[in-house]
Amino acid sequence: MIISKEKVLKALSTVDDPDLKKDLVTLGMIQDIVIEGDKLSFKVVLTTPACPLKELIKSKCVEALEKEFGETIELDIFMTSNVTTIRDNAPLLPKVKNIIAVASGKGGVGKSTCSSNLAVALAATGAKVGLIDADISGPSVPTMFNVEGEQPAVKQENGKNIIIPIEQYGVKLMSIGFLTPADSAVVWRGPMASSALKQFIADVEWGELDYLLIDLPPGTSDIHLTMVQTVPVTGAVIITTPQKVALADATKGLSMFKQPQINVPVLGVVENMAYFTPEELPENKYYLFGKEGGQRLAKKFEVPFLGEIPIVQSIRESGDSGFPAVLKEGVTQKAFTELAETVARQVAIRNAERNKTKIVQVNT
Repeated sequence: MIISKEKVLKALSTVDDPDLKKDLVTLGMIQDIVIEGDKLSFKVVLTTPACPLKELIKSKCVEALEKEFGETIELDIFMTSNVTTIRDNAPLLPKVKNIIAVASGKGGVGKSTCSSNLAVALAATGAKVGLIDADISGPSVPTMFNVEGEQPAVKQENGKNIIIPIEQYGVKLMSIGFLTPADSAVVWRGPMASSALKQFIADVEWGELDYLLIDLPPGTSDIHLTMVQTVPVTGAVIITTPQKVALADATKGLSMFKQPQINVPVLGVVENMAYFTPEELPENKYYLFGKEGGQRLAKKFEVPFLGEIPIVQSIRESGDSGFPAVLKEGVTQKAFTELAETVARQVAIRNAERNKTKIVQVNT
């Protein structure tokens, strides 16, 4: 049988992206088709390098082509990715494809731990990632990345001072902790804290990024309003623990993003400290803070449940030592890697199905 580009596309139009529920040809994922006799090569351009379904999609392509042309066909399929975006012609952060807010509602639920490990896990897949520590009064990111003593460089560009972010573990970082002495408290009123966040967004050389994560302070404060008034946020990730008191506050945080005047898509809920697992007994699970509270919250608001993160000693040790848990083999690496994959998939689904987020106009 003669192999033609038309027949190749026809065969591959039977293969769907499991997340976007459309075929690869319609989605424009099939590129650079080259035919030489019985040899066929092409690229499959996925929506994220963190796609966990890469091998499944590849095997479905092989299956469809062998059905069309027979098993003697010689295939060279190159799986690559191009993270999707709906942030076209953005005046601020024009080279940043997706801005993800990480929020809780309550302090102490491990939001900064989740933000840090999520950022490192996404970078480990090959994505370009940045992380803004927006908790002005309690910055944790410098400690979690073992860069407490670092100070960012500053350069002049068109008469304006531009901050060069600190880079660690493949992630570009910005935090008030880099700009103030480690032992001093930042006692600022709301407008000053908001001004600092605006500077972290507008006056830092972020360059090209697939994902910029913003680690928000607890609650629903000036900082949250400043963020949604400054940049259109692609989506929000809500962190909670399973117990009632954390869920009550997480509900408020989630509700804020869903308010009509704010209208930021909620990518989903993460249940942190879901259960305790002793290192020597990895099969044992002890539900110290209750069970499945995050799942119930996601179900109540009809948003995706992004996954469970266990509470284990190595996560605390990693936070203290500044070497993220996702870089160490074990149950935490698996949990955070799966979380990164799920978040990346939800970003791709959100970009395919929903309109652009608009900058919020809030009269205060």
